[in-house]
Amino acid sequence: MFFCAISGEAPQEPVVSSKSGKVYERRLILKYITDNGTDPTTGEKLEEGDLISIKATPETAAPRLPSQTSIPAALHGLQNEYDAIMLETFALKQQNNSIRQELSYALYAKDAATRVVARLVRERDAAREALANVQATMGITPTAAASEDVEMSEDAPTEDGLPKSIVSQIDETHQTLSAARKKRKPPPGYSNAAEVKSFTAKHTIPSLHSSSSSGISALAVSRTNPSQFLTGGHDKVVQLYDRSTDKVLATLKGHTKSVNYVAFRERDSDATLLISGGADKIAKIWSHDTASSEYIPKHTIRSHKGELTGLAVHPTSTILALASADKTYSLHDLSNFTQVFKSVPSDEALTSLSIHPDGTLLALGTPASSIQIYDIRTGAIAASLAPAEGVPFTVNTLSFSENGYHLLAPDSLSSVAIWDLRKQKTTHTIPLGDDFKVNKVLYDTSAQFLGVAGSSGARVYAHKSWEELVRLDEGGEVSDLVFGEQGKEVWGATGREVRIWGLPA
Repeated sequence: MFFCAISGEAPQEPVVSSKSGKVYERRLILKYITDNGTDPTTGEKLEEGDLISIKATPETAAPRLPSQTSIPAALHGLQNEYDAIMLETFALKQQNNSIRQELSYALYAKDAATRVVARLVRERDAAREALANVQATMGITPTAAASEDVEMSEDAPTEDGLPKSIVSQIDETHQTLSAARKKRKPPPGYSNAAEVKSFTAKHTIPSLHSSSSSGISALAVSRTNPSQFLTGGHDKVVQLYDRSTDKVLATLKGHTKSVNYVAFRERDSDATLLISGGADKIAKIWSHDTASSEYIPKHTIRSHKGELTGLAVHPTSTILALASADKTYSLHDLSNFTQVFKSVPSDEALTSLSIHPDGTLLALGTPASSIQIYDIRTGAIAASLAPAEGVPFTVNTLSFSENGYHLLAPDSLSSVAIWDLRKQKTTHTIPLGDDFKVNKVLYDTSAQFLGVAGSSGARVYAHKSWEELVRLDEGGEVSDLVFGEQGKEVWGATGREVRIWGLPA
């Protein structure tokens, strides 16, 4: 049985088009040819002579024409109207398909245009940032474009990026700390070299974090409550532990990859903040709730597009600095959890971060063996340090000395150097052995000692004499290192354990 390609019904007088091969009702296709002159399916030119009648078997006589005054005449009129409706419906379907195609082409064109505009905007912004970076490096103050709006509020960012109130805090802290530092000596009772030489393993806190991951990746010790410490793990968890009670005080979740850095923000007038930064490109902040005595999520920073490679709390205790593999660093106000500055992308990814004890300089390591030092207030480069030519390495850790004159950093795959910031050159290099991989370097708060943690344990050296005072290798590789209160202890993260070395009992 055949069906008409126009009406969808069995035709009374079927014909087939030689152009498209479709079957039609003769009266419908003749009307269509009269109106359009084309095949309704393919759109090709079609004439009545191109129609081939289909002979049905058995043949049936064609119905007689009804008279114009009978009921069959009315039915015939209705049939004609129906045929007209079918033809109109078919034409509407074709028009609808044509409009849909046109709309599809228009949407594709709009999408392509949007992508081109977005790419051009990115290129424009990158060019502006590169120009601003060059101007900052040369000490030229960039002028705002005439078409750009200028924020006129009192607390708006300065021409170099930071709000005036933040710059004032930094300057005030710098003046206070630098004036006190010139007269500063180690406090009474602070450890001396002879005591450090006698350090031995005192305490081990085992089974921290999940056993399914590779252990602890970051460690921080509370300044106001030295028995409490913070750990970050490859299991994506941050833990707060109390050594005096041997209990986990808080297990903080929210990261989706390894936690690279942890820190305390402890300030007399504010609640204690626990801060972490991870390989998932985010930093998380938890705040101590006095009502429940628990730490609750306070803020999540998502400013960077690459893994966080550095985290430090500024000496003002109100600013958090972050470095990232996306070639930028950022500063955040911890009083209202807003970003106050983000650098223009540098030439290299950033791999480590340290803040000068006076609060005005920011040191950033790179995978190209170099160290970039920025003025934190302006974002301009203050100095660039690079070791003598050799095998390239990544500067994965940095530490300023408390006296503010020296910077401790790796200067090869298996050695560390002490940079004199006044002369911008190394004053001493400490070889560690070809099998030693540096994980962390750190000055103590008195600038008398410096520690190095790595693949073969930890070592403590005396500043100036560079004598190796003690080796701490009982637990194997040490991923992070912290000097304890009064320099009486050294804390290290080894696998899933936190080990504490100190004076023998």
